[in-house]
Amino acid sequence: MPDTAIPDDATLVSRAKAGDFGAFEGLVTRHEGRVYSIAMNILRQRQDAEDMTQTVFLSALEHLDGFREEAAFATWITRVAVNTSLKALRKRKGLSTVSLEAGRDEETGEIRHPGVIAEWRGDPARIVAQKDLRRILDEAIEALPENHRLVFVLRDVEGLSVRETAEALGISEANVKVRSLRARLALRETLTRAFGDESRRLFPDHGADQATPAEELLRLYENPARGQLS
Repeated sequence: MPDTAIPDDATLVSRAKAGDFGAFEGLVTRHEGRVYSIAMNILRQRQDAEDMTQTVFLSALEHLDGFREEAAFATWITRVAVNTSLKALRKRKGLSTVSLEAGRDEETGEIRHPGVIAEWRGDPARIVAQKDLRRILDEAIEALPENHRLVFVLRDVEGLSVRETAEALGISEANVKVRSLRARLALRETLTRAFGDESRRLFPDHGADQATPAEELLRLYENPARGQLS
């Protein structure tokens, strides 16, 4: 009786390294959705994302022999996708670099006090169903600083863990947590302005120039019931 079990990534990688192109095609089929999603969220243009997806897998094929399998193939291809998409983004913007390392001390820094963090009015299911939510959310994500947007995309859109995100971007896990928190706070503030009840603020208004220590906000993030930030 033939073995109908679906091979895992490690098996497909091993076969692909041995010259089995069908095995590599299996890896492409399994991971092209995530690669495209990453490229789309970084580049924000469908044609560019489609071209980048092909570029990523061509690069992966060319460098497969150098993949030492110390990390999962999914993590490796994610990092290739991020780096390749960032390179294209730099070229498009005429920049010499898009730094992922700026602010490596973010884990000990301060986070600007959110201007509006309030309970949302109405039924969340009804709010989510509103046609303008996707547009508002897309615009809010687009407005995030590059470093924070990339962390948000990988963590909250692509579902990578803190460790996987840190590995993909080459930053510390502490920075991933802080940047994720900052992105979520910024998005929550934007959405609150559209859907929230500002008369029921969860934080007093201390003014836009004051900052809240990152440690306190991280405690709220780790225990959402205290501040309802999630």
